[in-house]
Amino acid sequence: MSGGTSLDEGVTLMGLNLAGFVPLLQVFDMPRSVAFYRDVLGFEVVAQSEPGDDFDWGMLRRDTMLLMLNTAYEKNHRPAAPDPDRTAAHDDTALFFDCEDPDAAYAYLCEKGVSAKPSVVTDYGMKQVYVADPDGYRLCFQCQAAG
Repeated sequence: MSGGTSLDEGVTLMGLNLAGFVPLLQVFDMPRSVAFYRDVLGFEVVAQSEPGDDFDWGMLRRDTMLLMLNTAYEKNHRPAAPDPDRTAAHDDTALFFDCEDPDAAYAYLCEKGVSAKPSVVTDYGMKQVYVADPDGYRLCFQCQAAG
């Protein structure tokens, strides 16, 4: 490609070198979110603002995937329950995971007590399983549908 654009090993676009993308999710209850991403989805906490599971910011990794979690409220300002207006908007945010077998992911997630929807094949040819994380962010486990 011309004009300073390269799609090899990272992206250089007009002098901007990008090598990855790390979403940041605002969560209400960090220990609950850590338990979900670590104990259910297999992420590892690789950096955090303080020790233990009740930190305010953390970086999680699974294989080559990175995810940051940040508390929506400082501990001394956190309300007793999540703000429903705030969490309703989380349904507009989705993380899509490449997944060789969405049906196996569905069975695994159900076994772990996660409320998952059975797989569907979309009009655009993806086989997908959807779940919501503890804060209502949508997670999709997908692959190209066979045939």
